[in-house]
Amino acid sequence: MATPKSIKLDDELKGRVQHLTEARRHTSQWIMREAAHYVEREERREAFKQDALRAWADYQRHDVHLTLEEADAWLAKLEAGEDVEPPECHA
Repeated sequence: MATPKSIKLDDELKGRVQHLTEARRHTSQWIMREAAHYVEREERREAFKQDALRAWADYQRHDVHLTLEEADAWLAKLEAGEDVEPPECHA
């Protein structure tokens, strides 16, 4: 269970939140929970980006890869329900 937190908002932002609560017919707590969901999505997006950058750096260091054709053939077998190991990577 989440612990209640206090956050200070400037008057302009308070007014914007209040406007949204009235327009959407939701409470300010609902608006803040939506903001928390946004932060969670952005954290996942950033983690995905960092994983991709690490993978790219690893590829550039080692140049170990599969071709598109090799990866596509392997994925097609998996999709067909075959229990196959991934192909050997090569430089």
